[in-house]
Parts: sequence; structure tokens; C-alpha cells
Amino acid sequence: MKNQTQEQAMTVSKSIAPDQREHGKLGPKISETLKRKLTLGARIVRGGGMKRIFKKLFNVGKEEKLLKVYQCYLSTTAGPIAGLLFISTEKVAFCSERSLRFTSPTGDIVRAYYKVLIPIRKIKRANQSENARNPREKYIEIVTVDNFDFWFMGFVNYQKALNCLQQTVSQSSIRKIDSRRNVALPLLQN
Repeated sequence: MKNQTQEQAMTVSKSIAPDQREHGKLGPKISETLKRKLTLGARIVRGGGMKRIFKKLFNVGKEEKLLKVYQCYLSTTAGPIAGLLFISTEKVAFCSERSLRFTSPTGDIVRAYYKVLIPIRKIKRANQSENARNPREKYIEIVTVDNFDFWFMGFVNYQKALNCLQQTVSQSSIRKIDSRRNVALPLLQN
């Protein structure tokens, strides 16, 4: 039974384009990666879809629209954390797929989701980057106006995620400039 599952996973793995397969190698085995993706999909369905999950996880304004959601990894000093990157008209937000264990100031072990929230107006730029030794490993760096940087990697479709993020940041900059002139511009469309 185990060999049959491994063979099926390898067949799926070989059918994925080489550039995309490289991004999925953050997990130790392809079968574990597939299992994690299926579990996440089931959780999304139970949660009522991406929009509802986004609204539960993050404070969402009335005019704010969720544009895209990407499964990826956030690079941290403790290593990459798997999760979802939400791009909306107002923010870029990340939430880990699983709760993580932390030690509280009192020494207790606490479980919580790892979340990052960056208002679009605070993003200076979104850069593309790649590993010098392995150009297939691509990253998106988000730099804020106060010079903090966040690194995201492991996208199934890196170029689409980068384009969406750059377009959203660019349109936000244009809206800021035109809001000074009291001119309304249309927002990024899906």
C-alpha cells in the first residue's frame, strides 16, 4: 500500500513542471507535501472559502476586497513557515497553515498561528529575487517604508504572485497620488 502511494506521488511530481516542482521541495517528501495540500484544501472548504477565512483572520474594512491568495512559505530566522499569502486592496497578510508552539514570557508553551500583516500603503516595493546557486529557487521580497523586509518563497506560480503583488502596490501608489488631487481610480480587477 505504501509503495503504491509513493508511486502515485512520484507520478504527480513528475507531471509538475520542473520550475514549479523545485518550489515544492521545502518539505522532506512529496507525499507529505501532497497530504499537507489536501488537508489545507479540506480546511478551506470547511472554513467557507478563502474570503471568509481572510475575514476571520484579519480585520477587513467594508471597501476592502480580497484579490488573490497564494500558498507559499514565509522565511523566518527559525526556518520557512508554510502558509497562505493574502493580497487585498488594503493589505498583504500571511497566516501559517498550522499553529506553532511558542514559549510565553511566563515560560508556558502556547500554540498560535504565525501572522504577518503589512498595509499596502506601507510597502515601498516588492522585489523579485533568486538563489544565486540555484536560479530556480525564486523569492519575493517585500520592503516596507521603515525598511523591514519580508521574504516569501515556494510559490506554485511565482510569476503570477509577483505580478499581482507588484500591480497592487503600484496601484496603491497611484491612488495615493491621485487622492491628493481628489481623483478616484479603479482598483485592480481579478
